[in-house]
This record gives sequence, structure tokens and C-alpha cells, in this order.
Amino acid sequence: MEFYAWTRGLHRLYDKAVAAYRSGDRRADGYFSAAETEFLASVGLRPMHLYDFAEDFCGGGEPDWDTALLIMAARRDYFLHVQNGVPNPAEITADDLPGRKAELGGIPWLPRIITKARGFLEGVHCPDIMYCCGGDRHFLKAHDIHPADFLRVVWAAQGDDEKILHYVRTVRSP
Repeated sequence: MEFYAWTRGLHRLYDKAVAAYRSGDRRADGYFSAAETEFLASVGLRPMHLYDFAEDFCGGGEPDWDTALLIMAARRDYFLHVQNGVPNPAEITADDLPGRKAELGGIPWLPRIITKARGFLEGVHCPDIMYCCGGDRHFLKAHDIHPADFLRVVWAAQGDDEKILHYVRTVRSP
């Protein structure tokens, strides 16, 4: 893999996923060749990640390429620097997520998005889970937090949900 130009390859695959989705193709596993899937794996991603971004972008205009890139870059960094390029064999399912109404510090959705962010960073989502889905975006917009920034806060908190809660409560404060 060319590390210097990895974003160009990823952008090409993002555009390919958007074009396939717009054409009516809903087979996430059929979007990419074996070589393209191998490239995605080399940066800690799966075809489903690009499918999810394409689906939401085509359906509602977000996340756009810039946002998707920043989200995927956080995953790539975690994959290469924390996981040393070794995929995590675990998998979480939707049943493993806290409920949509679960609260942390009186803030609904926060336990759910924390779990989703950790799972995305670790690369353990089943195909039914998307980090930065509509519900996540609603939460992040309400708290004025960029999706990639939230991933990096979750990473930096190293499992301490109180640090994440503090960030969410104070992000707008100077």
C-alpha cells in the first residue's frame, strides 16, 4: 500500500460506492474487487463502511466525503497505531448496544454513541451497525461535535466514560 496516497485510493472507492448506490445497486459486498477490499482492509475498513456512508449520503446528503474521510482516518490511525495493523476478530451486534434512550449524566444517546465509537475504532461492528448514522449525527449536531472529533475523544479517554461526559458537557465552553 502507498501510505502517501492512501486518501486518493479511498476517495476513489467512496465515489465508486456512491455511484453504485445511486445506480440502484444495494449489494454492499459486490461494490469492490478483491484488490479494493484488500486495500480497505489495509487501512482497517470493510466494504460495509463505504456502503453505509454512500447510502446515507445519497439518502440525505451526509456524511459528505470530507466527514467520511476524517472518520475513516481516525479508524485507520487506531488500526495502525493501536492495533498494529491486526484486525480485531470480535464482533458486536445491535443487541450489544445500549438502548436509544439510555443516558449517561442525564444525556440520552451518549452511552450508545460511546459504544458505537469504540466499536468503530476497534473495527468490531457487525454490518447492522453504523457509526455516524442519522441518530448519531442528530446527537453530535445537538452537542456541536464533529463525528471524527468524537472518535478521537473516545480514543483519548481510554475507556473512561466520565472523561467523555465531561467533554460533551463542556465542548461549547471556551
